[in-house]
Amino acid sequence: MASLGGAVKESLALSAAAFDLIFEAAAIDLVHQSVKAALDEHPIDYCVQPVAHRRKRLLIADMDSTIIGCECLDELADFAGVKAEVSAITERAMRGEIGFEGALRERVGMLRGLRIEALEQCYAERVRLNPGARTLVTTMAAHGARCALVSGGFSFFTSRVAKAAGFHTDRANTLIETGGALTGEVGDPILGREAKLAALNEDAAALGIGLAETLAVGDGANDLAMINAAGLGVAYRAKPLVAAEADARIDHTDLTTLLYFQGYRAGEFAKDGD
Repeated sequence: MASLGGAVKESLALSAAAFDLIFEAAAIDLVHQSVKAALDEHPIDYCVQPVAHRRKRLLIADMDSTIIGCECLDELADFAGVKAEVSAITERAMRGEIGFEGALRERVGMLRGLRIEALEQCYAERVRLNPGARTLVTTMAAHGARCALVSGGFSFFTSRVAKAAGFHTDRANTLIETGGALTGEVGDPILGREAKLAALNEDAAALGIGLAETLAVGDGANDLAMINAAGLGVAYRAKPLVAAEADARIDHTDLTTLLYFQGYRAGEFAKDGD
């Protein structure tokens, strides 16, 4: 494996953006260890994977802190004056320390009475696509892939983010409101970890493809089931629990790295991207 590590370092010295290193190896775990050792001291994201089914036909992406750069629920809590309390619960849920459903209900309960206008203001002022998000989605879509946004957040935001980024579909939870204000309740059933996995399986089945042809990306504990099940499961700026189990991680670069992982060249990126 020393020669493989040397080849990685040599390619690194010659490349400013991305490179592929093709090898024959039955023991992919050993290859991964060698690449990790070679790149450990460099701010580089990498992926060790089989060549077969490298270019995926289905993308399932989390929204909060993955496709966008914030947690919408935490930002809504700021408008309600309870951001510190809500953010603390969010952090524990994302790390897998507490159950997602109970944490969601507790946090939404703290938003009771918040006017709907605050949701509009929150989206307009605080929700921004992460770098590379639109390029990722529009490029995959242009090459025939199905792109789905699946969030434990809220449909008010996913519908808007999906349109902005170019996703075909979106799934999320629903905030209950009456008289122009939130009731502090969320619609049933709760979309969480198992629902995200179900979305992956259902969308793959609808396309008539196997899971080897799917890509899932997320950052929190409720993304872990779909990340583990997908052909390529990627942790984006993720919590330690998720990063440890994903096939690959994006810690340094932007979301276009997911295109490089699939073998796309920069010249193939969609022109109307980020």
